Amino acid sequence: MSGIPTGAEQHGGDGRIRIVAALIDDGHGQALLVRKHGSPFFMQPGGKREPGEDALATLARELREELGVGIVPGSAHRLGEFEHDAVNEPGCRVQAEVFALRIDGSPQAQAEIAELRWVAAMPPYPVAVAPLSATCILPLLATTRAGMAHVSGTGGMP
Repeated sequence: MSGIPTGAEQHGGDGRIRIVAALIDDGHGQALLVRKHGSPFFMQPGGKREPGEDALATLARELREELGVGIVPGSAHRLGEFEHDAVNEPGCRVQAEVFALRIDGSPQAQAEIAELRWVAAMPPYPVAVAPLSATCILPLLATTRAGMAHVSGTGGMP
């Protein structure tokens, strides 16, 4: 992604910003969240699809560009689609197709990512967490942990 788009680029005119997002578990009950430059909120890594891209291709591209990591082949598990008010675009909603997955490599903030944090699935959170992450995605970590992927090389559930 190249910043936070505005106008027609962000959605199809219905006020929804459609993205693909990753739920990445460290194997100890914490999820990786990112904060973009210019935003106070942390959220799942991911982004908008390019024309002709499927969901996993989008995630692979976004994770490589923003965090310098790859997806462990065969590790992605679709968790569903979730929607909430967008924090960076007033009056819009963000709709995310979410995948739990394992990553290959050590994530580093790059491109438009200013900071990353490992955050426990349940509040209180030590940082400002976007409502979509806080109310829809992070709670999935606690409820699906037994069958969920973990970050490569950090232990946790196989």
